Amino acid sequence: MLSVQENMTVEFSASLLEKFAEVVSRYPEARQKSALLPILHLVQAEFGWLSVDAMDKVATYLHIKPIEVYEVATFYTMFFLQPKGKYVLEICRTGPCCLVGAEQIMKHLEDRLGVKEGEVTADGLFSWRGVECVAACGFGPVLQIGPEYTFYENLTEESVDKLIEELKQKAQTK
Repeated sequence: MLSVQENMTVEFSASLLEKFAEVVSRYPEARQKSALLPILHLVQAEFGWLSVDAMDKVATYLHIKPIEVYEVATFYTMFFLQPKGKYVLEICRTGPCCLVGAEQIMKHLEDRLGVKEGEVTADGLFSWRGVECVAACGFGPVLQIGPEYTFYENLTEESVDKLIEELKQKAQTK
């Protein structure tokens, strides 16, 4: 399992700062906080996750308090507050999916990958987590893989194993 680098120092590149400026320019004067969501997306795309240092630097850039950034980053599930695998397997854990086996699929992923929810495999390829409804209740259990959000429906342990092997092969060919 990879270790979390909490004390990682983050420096925003000139090109990233240019993107920040373009985003901020879309909003009225003194309303730079409105740019927070798109800027957090840019930071996560650049670094893979949002460290405390990165969030603090976003707060400084936008002239807001760090807690204002933390509130947003912790509210939305699309933001990762620790390193993640190349492939993040997100399993719907709401009632309808659990009724048809989502909890068993999550247990199978934990056993198969050898990591608990939110952890990253030693090779850096996989992490997994339970998420709220992905609006595919009739096809559960359901798994999605971001950032493209490809959906896999009617999961079984065998179909999950096949998916993991396909993703491993895909990673080797890139």
